[in-house]
Amino acid sequence: MKKANVLQWVWINVASVAVTFKYCMVAFYVTSVHRDDARARIDDTCRRWSAALLRLIDLRWSLLGEIPQYTDQRRYIVMCNHASHYDIPLSFMAVPGSMRMLAKKELSHIPIFGQAMRAAEFIFIDRHNRERAKKDLHNAKAKMESGIVLWVSPEGTRSKDGRLLPFKKGCFHLAIDTQAVIIPMVIRDIIKVLPKGETRPNLGVHVDVVFGKPIDTIGYSLDQRQQLSDKVETAMRQLMQPERSAA
Repeated sequence: MKKANVLQWVWINVASVAVTFKYCMVAFYVTSVHRDDARARIDDTCRRWSAALLRLIDLRWSLLGEIPQYTDQRRYIVMCNHASHYDIPLSFMAVPGSMRMLAKKELSHIPIFGQAMRAAEFIFIDRHNRERAKKDLHNAKAKMESGIVLWVSPEGTRSKDGRLLPFKKGCFHLAIDTQAVIIPMVIRDIIKVLPKGETRPNLGVHVDVVFGKPIDTIGYSLDQRQQLSDKVETAMRQLMQPERSAA
């Protein structure tokens, strides 16, 4: 592992923008021309974009635990820690199925990128408007019912030191409302790649993507959101420990 020098940093930034622009254009093309199988094509587009970004920083990773298979026609929510911009592309590489991110609304305002995300069925949530957020979660429910696997960070924002932040309750409301299966997932050492506030990434970092045992929300009521949140948080904290086995 070594920190990118200035020239490498410039190259990574320029190449990342170029790669992202390219795949935004692909997303627009796919959703305009190949409407019958757009979702599957977008799945492939997201993974190609992710692989290209991860190659730029020479990120190395291993999969541990029970990889979800989605064979029972249930709705699924992947709940993952969030400590780096690279959580998202790595999650696309690790998580099977048609995964989409529950993203903060501010991302939708980024020219081209925001429109491409919307075309690709990403769900935006307004974290500052409670009534709007309820409508956004209703939209997320509809996407899940159509087969989308939802990726969320229950922390709601990136951690500065890699430790789990207090969990928000909205995603647990959604999980109970849809009777979803929650897949706890953590990315160990992702904080080493590009911590919040840093500009130059570390190259050649090895991280572990760890899946925990599924947590079924059937039987939980909305009044039990805190109990469900505590259960998921406990599972994720255990997965963060290298000596713990996710199997």
